Amino acid sequence: MAIKVRIVTSEDWLDVKRIYEAGIETKIATFELKAPETYEEWFGQANPNCSFVAYEENQIWGWCKLSPVSKRIVYKGVGEVSIYIAPHGKGKGIGDLLLKHLIVASEKEGFWTLESKIFKENVASLNLHKKNGFRIVGVREKIAQLDGIWKDNVLLERRKTL
Repeated sequence: MAIKVRIVTSEDWLDVKRIYEAGIETKIATFELKAPETYEEWFGQANPNCSFVAYEENQIWGWCKLSPVSKRIVYKGVGEVSIYIAPHGKGKGIGDLLLKHLIVASEKEGFWTLESKIFKENVASLNLHKKNGFRIVGVREKIAQLDGIWKDNVLLERRKTL
């Protein structure tokens, strides 16, 4: 498999949305119940130099993006990671490839802390992040409900060596 990584564009939206919707269906990836309607709504304030798709020929296998955690200037170097892999792409190292690209790009963009909030049931994502230098900071117990069930989030962070 010759998977490559490139910056995400608005032309990728339908594939990105399809992959996000598959993540929503798992009930272990996000509290969201439906994907945004537009690329602009999905992309939000994400850093365009830290948002990627993994692809092979014309098929997108996964995506990641890095969004600021706050608009306050003191937190300019702190970003939240989102990463989703298509169901048919899981277990093929695509998440690792994307996350490694995001880490390198984020440091070039001046980020010193990356954070992720992951459902404790999402063992594959927890392991992916730990493999890439993230550490568990804590558990946000019963932070929100999904389908009427209180869920915990594991908060992880990766610090650039300063």
